[in-house]
Amino acid sequence: MSSASPTGSSTASSNPTARFLPEEFQPQMNGMDADEPHAKETEAIIGCAFSVLNALGHGFHEKPYENGLVVEFRHRGISFFQQPRYPLTYRGELVGEYVPDLTAFDKVVVDAKTIDRITDHEIGKMLNYLRVTGLQVGLILNFKHAKLQFRPVTLTRPDSPDLHS
Repeated sequence: MSSASPTGSSTASSNPTARFLPEEFQPQMNGMDADEPHAKETEAIIGCAFSVLNALGHGFHEKPYENGLVVEFRHRGISFFQQPRYPLTYRGELVGEYVPDLTAFDKVVVDAKTIDRITDHEIGKMLNYLRVTGLQVGLILNFKHAKLQFRPVTLTRPDSPDLHS
């Protein structure tokens, strides 16, 4: 798992003082590490979320933000699926399904939230979502407050015997 914050939105190339900093202290876009899996895609999704929040404002239920992301993804030419269905199996038998808000770039599960804050509970749920979808990266976006809160989540062990055996 990795975390990010919306601060530090400048990049090393746009900051003239950055050339004097050691590499580990170079600013990263939105605090994201470029070596994280699918960092470029995650950055694009976060940019869309900022656009949606700036246009709609904060405090609505989750669905308007999910739908706003769909509009913004289309506008930016980002490939996505809204509410795709994934089977949940246990011991080889279908026991239910998982329906994420969005998947983007065929690489990232996107979960739009309007909660007080992103906690370990949401991160744990996202890890389960990643196991079910077979994807490695998820992004939790919280639109409840005027300042977007987001949390990229990376699954380092994609298979879980609890969900598939």
